[in-house]
Formats: sequence, structure tokens, C-alpha cells
Amino acid sequence: MARLRFLGTTSDDGDCPTLYEVEGTTDILVQGDRVTDPEQLAQLRDVKDSETFVLVPRDLLVRFAPRTTAA
Repeated sequence: MARLRFLGTTSDDGDCPTLYEVEGTTDILVQGDRVTDPEQLAQLRDVKDSETFVLVPRDLLVRFAPRTTAA
């Protein structure tokens, strides 16, 4: 089982959204509120039955998941 490493959250009360790194991979796991708005879901492309979608504040991604990777 892959271990998760906590990267960060912008939540003040320990709630979501939260980012985790899947150790040993280049994957990021996102914890957040599920998108349920039918209009938003209808605009998504190439959705698999196994996929779900969560909302993440841009600030969380900018602070804890920058575009560049460590060397």
C-alpha cells in the first residue's frame, strides 16, 4: 500500500481541502468537497465511472503544489 505524505491545507479547522503526496510516485492526492453541481459536471470531459471531482482553492495549489519539482 502506498503511503501518503501530508503536504498542506488552507483550512483553519483541520477540515478539507488538503493535499497529500503519494510517496514513491509523482502523484498528488486531493481531499476536498465533492462537486455535485449538474451544470459543472456536464462540462467535464472524458469522465470515467471511477472518477470523482473535488473543489480546491487556487491558493492551496500555489502554496503546496508548485509547478516545479525538486531536483
